[in-house]
Amino acid sequence: EVEWGKFSMIEAERRLLANALLDFSNERFVLMSESCIPLFNFSTIYSYLMNSTQSHVMAYDADSAAGRGRYSIHMSPVITLQQWRKGSQWFEMDRELAVEVVSDRTYFPVFQVLCKGSCYADEHYLPTFVSIRFWEKNSNRSLTWVDWSKGGRHPTEYVRPEITVEFLENLRNQKCEYYGKFGNHTNACFLFARKFLPSSLTRLMRFATRVMYI
Repeated sequence: EVEWGKFSMIEAERRLLANALLDFSNERFVLMSESCIPLFNFSTIYSYLMNSTQSHVMAYDADSAAGRGRYSIHMSPVITLQQWRKGSQWFEMDRELAVEVVSDRTYFPVFQVLCKGSCYADEHYLPTFVSIRFWEKNSNRSLTWVDWSKGGRHPTEYVRPEITVEFLENLRNQKCEYYGKFGNHTNACFLFARKFLPSSLTRLMRFATRVMYI
């Protein structure tokens, strides 16, 4: 049983990765929620991921109650306050990193025992683990756009009237540095977006061909 905000979310993510790894043809792994939508068609997303030389796990040092304030001194010396990171739950990673995540026997038990209550392991385990072990191969950003501008414990939810061509185009046109196998160049920042409620589906379907070429 998986509960929001509980460590069971990390356990479930590792089980998903472990099962996906059983198929040796899988090379890239993306975690999305039921409220995520694609911002581009499948061939564009596939090319973007397969040609990337990095994984995409958001990780940053937040000197706040919702960042460093969630760190437990009892995690030391395995994890220090300087190594503690925060980020988005919605990740994308290559096979090498996925294997390391499901194989982790060093940091996972520390989080399992000590990251409880308001710690919210889904916002800290992967960002901290990846930053400690694999920072040089990580872009430190998520490929899933989400709007936290209104504050609170949950991001903005989008319903039918808010879905417009201009809104979707704006999400598609945000730029980030992209490190690909064929040279570095500026490319799309986000491949997915959330949180879109079921009522938004009719407009998304109407605009999909025109905006996302789906």
